[in-house]
Amino acid sequence: MKPLYLGSMAEVNPEVMAHLRERMPFAFGVELRGLALPGIDFAYDARRGQYGSIPALEMLLARCPTDALKLLAVTECDLFIPALTFVYGQAQLGGRVAAISLARLRQEFYGLPPNREVLLQRALKEALHETGHMFGLVHCADRNCAMSLATNIRHIDAKRAEFCAACAARLLRRPRE
Repeated sequence: MKPLYLGSMAEVNPEVMAHLRERMPFAFGVELRGLALPGIDFAYDARRGQYGSIPALEMLLARCPTDALKLLAVTECDLFIPALTFVYGQAQLGGRVAAISLARLRQEFYGLPPNREVLLQRALKEALHETGHMFGLVHCADRNCAMSLATNIRHIDAKRAEFCAACAARLLRRPRE
């Protein structure tokens, strides 16, 4: 079976990356490999003060290893798509690449003191969510499911770092690559 690659775009909190490397394989039943990726300075939009996730995904597609089942990249940069103010992450539905941003997952973004555990849990929830999209899962109506839509940080905090029974069953039924 092909591996799932977990890559960091430039300098990313090593503790977050270690937490994801430890927890992600269990959710998807695949081998996980690390990958160093370049930063996304080329995707910076000075007008918005953010980084475009669409150009970032295009770069990831170009750099996705040939033996990769999927590639999830993590960045510290604040991501956006033109239609939204920001995104916590973005994935190709049923595709090969996705990215998550730690910027708005940090307590400091909201003027609060840093909280290691909160950051680790939020990062895992977002990583599960975007990787779920790569495996073909869509947004789930169960607000506790990792696949539920999160339009603000409270939504991320309210959901669990796991899939509901229905989404987990869909993952189990997927064709093995």
